[in-house]
Amino acid sequence: MGKWELEALVAALVVASATAGWLAVAWLRTRRRWHTAVGERGWLLERERQSAAHDAVAAERDRIARELHDIVSHNVSLMVVQAGAAREVLGTMPDEAARALRAVEDAGRGAMTDLRHLLGLLAPSQSGEEPDQDPDVDGGRGNYGGTAELSPQPGLDRLGQLVDRISFAGLPVEVRISGEPRPLPEGIDVTAYRIIQEALTNALKHGDGGKAEVTVRYADHALRVEVLNTGPSVLTGSVPAPSVPVPRHREGAGRGLLGLRERVAVYGGDLDARRRLGGGYRVRARIPLDRP
Repeated sequence: MGKWELEALVAALVVASATAGWLAVAWLRTRRRWHTAVGERGWLLERERQSAAHDAVAAERDRIARELHDIVSHNVSLMVVQAGAAREVLGTMPDEAARALRAVEDAGRGAMTDLRHLLGLLAPSQSGEEPDQDPDVDGGRGNYGGTAELSPQPGLDRLGQLVDRISFAGLPVEVRISGEPRPLPEGIDVTAYRIIQEALTNALKHGDGGKAEVTVRYADHALRVEVLNTGPSVLTGSVPAPSVPVPRHREGAGRGLLGLRERVAVYGGDLDARRRLGGGYRVRARIPLDRP
């Protein structure tokens, strides 16, 4: 082997060694960057998971709060009104007082049924056995135990019962149905019922005489619900102006309407609540039926 061949071989070995070293360093750097990226990606995924879990918990709390408000506000309002009526006539009209007290009892039982339904959804039986019946409710007959808490939530099929309760409590209610009634998605059915329930409960609590008018319109692509309170209302105060939207946020009030707006927004609809010229107020909602 000549001198120049030896020098060429040495040079080749040096170049090969340098190249191998550079490749090794590059591979190590690439691997380190990959591990760093994987770690950061895992951290980001964990943050996203925690954020999604937090949002889910918050949404569930809001849903539970809406359900509790709808259940408690409606039934307790009926109980307060009927208990006051019973107190007024207890000494002079015992039969009327007894009717009012029966209405208080019915409202309390209705609240128990709805609360058991809600609790049954939140904490279903793990064993698959029927929940124990409560002997202190309904004389131990179990109308509010057993599978009561798993019964369907109220929909427009129970509108007649709702109207009867409100009318018996002292607020005459007129119902108009237009269009061809048809089965609705469960969520929309419940939402429509809750809108009417909240509006009638507010009319009963805040109204002063007059009556309420409920209109349900089955259109081709939407369900429209409207509740009018034709009597004077504390919501109007001394405001002489024409119909004015009811404030969305008021201390101690408006929580039910805010919950209704959230319910309706879930289905891409809208809800409007406003005072009426001359007293009373109107609640109007539109819920699309053709939304995917």
